[in-house]
Amino acid sequence: MAGMLDGKVAVVTGAGRGIGRATAICLAANGAQVVVCDVGAAVTGEGHDVGPAQQVVAEITQANGAGRAVANTDSVAEWENAQRIVQTAIDNFGRIDMVVNNAGILRDRMFHYMSPEEWDAVIKVHLYGAFYVSRAAVPYFRKQESGCYVHITSTSGLIGSVGQTNYGAAKLGIAGLSRCIAMDMQRYKIRSNCIGPHAFSRMIETVPGQTEEQLQARAARTRPDHIAQLIAFLGTDAAAGVSGQIFGVRGNEIYLYNQPRPIRIMARTDGWTPEKLAESWLPAVKNSFTPLERTRDVYPWDPV
Repeated sequence: MAGMLDGKVAVVTGAGRGIGRATAICLAANGAQVVVCDVGAAVTGEGHDVGPAQQVVAEITQANGAGRAVANTDSVAEWENAQRIVQTAIDNFGRIDMVVNNAGILRDRMFHYMSPEEWDAVIKVHLYGAFYVSRAAVPYFRKQESGCYVHITSTSGLIGSVGQTNYGAAKLGIAGLSRCIAMDMQRYKIRSNCIGPHAFSRMIETVPGQTEEQLQARAARTRPDHIAQLIAFLGTDAAAGVSGQIFGVRGNEIYLYNQPRPIRIMARTDGWTPEKLAESWLPAVKNSFTPLERTRDVYPWDPV
């Protein structure tokens, strides 16, 4: 039976475990050929192990036959590596149609304790990595006048999270990157979207303040394969008109995020001073301020 991704070639970064693994398997099950890219590092970014990527390739091969997937273990955090990642798709499958920027690490720390090294490590993998791999693929996308990017953002950036200044900044930066790619590349029929996932993964396990019961309940309700289905859809021709958007997946819920737009505007023909701002502007707008809520405050209900 034909799949909705037949004939398409995808690169999935961070594909050895979690959301990336589920995505690579789902794309292959829907007909795509897949470059499974993963350095096999710890969740904090240290180490290198070819095993996770090769294991996913073996799973795809067993389920879909030989030639559906190849492994790549280059780090997305270097420009030259990104070129090799994309070249792996060209060398093995002759083309590239889709990039899923999923690779990531965590270096959680309260802001007043965060080191420059902890900041740099997370920004480099998430934001620079998404740029590097996307940029490496775009010459091929432009030439064929088609292509799809799916970037993994996070509520840590879209909403906010305690102890994740580096991660939140990187993830909100990815949302801006995706939006601007979508605008620059629209004329070439190249699409770019973001997904802010809720899924049980190695990263989620490291977040403090969670009991074992909470972790188990979350694992049962929010699985990586929930996210993989939307990623696969965004790579199909049926999603040809979808670009520049931010989606969320939480269990069987799929939602569309709004994006920043002005909500209150005030003007004075005589201009503003600090005194006038305190007297009239602040009382008028403060009830419209975005509260300092965490993800759990914005999503207080259990996922379906």
